[in-house]
Amino acid sequence: MKDIVISENIKYIGVDDNDIDLFENQYTVPNGISYNSYVILDEKIAIMDTIDKRKTTEWLNNLNEALNGRNPDYLIISHLEPDHAYNIETIVNKYPNIKLVGNNKTFAFLPQFFDIKDLEQRKIEVKEGDTLNLGKHKLHFLMAPMIHWPEVMMEYEESEKILFSADAFGKFGTLSTNEDWDCEARRYYFNIVR
Repeated sequence: MKDIVISENIKYIGVDDNDIDLFENQYTVPNGISYNSYVILDEKIAIMDTIDKRKTTEWLNNLNEALNGRNPDYLIISHLEPDHAYNIETIVNKYPNIKLVGNNKTFAFLPQFFDIKDLEQRKIEVKEGDTLNLGKHKLHFLMAPMIHWPEVMMEYEESEKILFSADAFGKFGTLSTNEDWDCEARRYYFNIVR
């Protein structure tokens, strides 16, 4: 979505999905959903989550445009549910030198979803309070177990004061939908986070 501006160096590369009827095959989503992903461009480049299989092509196009010929250094894995993580293997195959950043539970669960041959060489395991320096941007890692799944973590970028909150503070509906935020956020919280 070209009209969502985060900052000069942090780009939104997510995609709206207006064709989905049920989120997780059980929650009606009359206004669709958005798959949120970002890229931080600095001396080192970090992709903040991937997205669901349903919109892989659009997401890769957004990523390629944001990268403008550069290769990413890190993929930050905030959450392993498919709407966040389906394309981990896609990224590993596309960028052979990329490092995967997650916590100990991330790397315990990851092999259940993906067959990444060189995982031990790729992984950067972080814990509460660790920092990843990208240049001017620094990511601080905050563990948030059971804000949906046990491996969930958030990242706070200190220079621009942005919290990448995984499933917390979400809502149903696409970002391009003009609707009452409270109702869909409340429904999301009660059904997904609670």
